[in-house]
Amino acid sequence: MPDPVKRPYPFIAFNFAVEIHRAGQGKPLVECAFAECDGLEMTMEVKTLKEGGAPGRAIRVNGPVSYANLTLKRGMTANFDLWTWFRDSVEDPRLRADAEVVLLAPDGTGERARFQLARCVPIKMKAPALNATGNAIAVEELQIAYESFKFVPGKAAA
Repeated sequence: MPDPVKRPYPFIAFNFAVEIHRAGQGKPLVECAFAECDGLEMTMEVKTLKEGGAPGRAIRVNGPVSYANLTLKRGMTANFDLWTWFRDSVEDPRLRADAEVVLLAPDGTGERARFQLARCVPIKMKAPALNATGNAIAVEELQIAYESFKFVPGKAAA
């Protein structure tokens, strides 16, 4: 009987972690878990050039790349570090941080992929609706603008 082929698990979008680091600081800016993450997106503008001697041909040239805003929703944390980061960024517009969105394996232990976002700045903080029955500090929505991002496959994806 032949050995069964080991089939890889598909990438699953529900198991992820977010890490935010201020420049020059070793420890993460905040320990926080979010229910949703959106905005890992880059778009390249393509320019079309018509060649004078070849009217039936167009040359496509790569243009600038633009990035979406990262939107994190329904975050739970035990501190006010995200609010402090936003306030500090208002007081010093040069302040930046780096963020990483880590896509975890289905069992939660292995890393499938990592999105590294460079030179991040918070652009929107939204508090949740207040509820007397809740007991955790929450962030309804955090939006982060970033200047670039890089995709890095994890060891579990190889």
